Amino acid sequence: MKKIVPFGILVIVVILALLYPGNTAATPAPTTYVGADIAWMLISTALVLLMTPGLAFFYGGMVRKKNVISTMLQSFVCMGLITIIWVVFGFSMAFGDDVNGWGIIGNPKSFFMMQNTLGVAWGSIPVVLFAMFQLKFAVITPALITGAFAERIRFNSYLIFITLFIIVIYIPLAHATWHPKGILFQYGVLDFAGGTVVHMSAGWAALASALYLKKRNEVAESHVPARISYVILGTGLLWFGWFGFNAGSALTSGELAATALATTTTASAAAAMSWIFFDMLRGKKPSAVGACIGAVVGLVAVTPAAGYITVSSSLIVGIVAAVVSNLVVIWRSKTNIDDTLDVFPCHGVGGMVGMLMTGIFATKAVNAAGAEGLFYGETTLFVKHLVALVAVSAFAFIGAFILLKITDLISPLRVTVEEELAGLDASQHDEEL
Repeated sequence: MKKIVPFGILVIVVILALLYPGNTAATPAPTTYVGADIAWMLISTALVLLMTPGLAFFYGGMVRKKNVISTMLQSFVCMGLITIIWVVFGFSMAFGDDVNGWGIIGNPKSFFMMQNTLGVAWGSIPVVLFAMFQLKFAVITPALITGAFAERIRFNSYLIFITLFIIVIYIPLAHATWHPKGILFQYGVLDFAGGTVVHMSAGWAALASALYLKKRNEVAESHVPARISYVILGTGLLWFGWFGFNAGSALTSGELAATALATTTTASAAAAMSWIFFDMLRGKKPSAVGACIGAVVGLVAVTPAAGYITVSSSLIVGIVAAVVSNLVVIWRSKTNIDDTLDVFPCHGVGGMVGMLMTGIFATKAVNAAGAEGLFYGETTLFVKHLVALVAVSAFAFIGAFILLKITDLISPLRVTVEEELAGLDASQHDEEL
C-alpha cells in the first residue's frame, strides 16, 4: 500500500497534465512587457532557487554526520514536491482571483495547471515568469522548518506535513499579503519579499514542530556539527541567492531593485559582525558558525523591509536583529525546547524583528507605494504591523501544531529510538556520507 500511494499520485498528475495542457500557444505579447525586467526576473528566479541548495548545505553542515544526507534531502525534495503542487493548483490559490472577497485564498481555477499564464502580463513581465519566481519562495519556506526537527523525523511523514503546510498555511498567507485583494494587503501591511509570508510562517511552524516532536533521545549538548565548511558554503549561497529574493521582488530592473540589493547586503553584513561582537562581549570566541548565523539573521530581518527603507536604516535592522536573535538563542538553550538548529530564534524572531523594523523605518522616499514609518512621525503603519504580527503568529503556530497532529495520525512523525541512534541517513535512506 505504501508503494502504491506515491505511484497513484504521479498517475493523477500525469492525467491532469493530459486533460489540462494549458496555453499551448502564446498570444502576442502586450506592450507592457519590458525586456530588461524580464531578463532580471529570469536571473532572480534562478538566484532564489539556488537558495534551497544553499540552505541544504547550511543545515547539513550543522547536524551530526549520520544525519547530513537526510537533512540536505529534506531541502532538496521541496524543489520537486512543492513545484508539482504549485504548478497544479498552488499558484492559482495564492495569486488567482480572490474567492468571495475574503482576502485569504485565490480561486484554484484561475491558473489551474498553469492555464492563462502565457501571453498575459503581470506588470511588465509574463504571468508564467511571475509564477515561477513565486514558486521559489514556496519551495524554500517548508525547507526552512526542517532545521527544527532535524535528526528525528520520518521522511515519509515529512512529505505529508510540508504538503499540508504549503496548502493550509503558506498559500493563504501569500494570498493575504501579496494579492491586491488580500486581507493583509488591504489592511496596509508591507512585506516586500516575505518576512511575514516566508520567515514568520516557517519560524512559528518550527517552534510548533520542536514542541510537538519533543527532545532528541541523544543529549543535545553532545551535538557536534558535521561540516562547518558546509555551513560557510551554504551561507555564501544563501547570501548570493538572497539578492534575487529581495531585489527580484521589485519585479523590475530599476532603482527599487538596486535599493533592495543594497539594503540586503548591508543588513546582512551588519548582523554578521554584530553577532560576532555580541559573542565576544559575552566572553565567547568569534566563530565561523556564529558569523554565518548572524549573516542569515540579517538577511531574514531585512527581507520585509528591503524595498521600503534606506540603506542607512538597514544597518540598524541588521544590528538589532542579530542581538535580539542571539538573546533568544541563549534563552532557548536554557529551556527544554529542542529546536535543533534554532530556526525559531533566527527565522521566526528575525522575521518579526524585520516586520516591526519595516513599521519603523519605511518611507515613501524609497518606495512611493509604501508608507511612512514610526521614525518619520507616523504611527499607523507600526500599529498595523503589530496587529498583523500577532495575527500571523497565532495562525502559523496554531495551524502548524494542528497539521503536525493530523500528520502524526496519518503516519507517525518520529523515527524509533533505534532509527534515531543509527542516524537518519541509514535508517531513512540507506545511504552514508
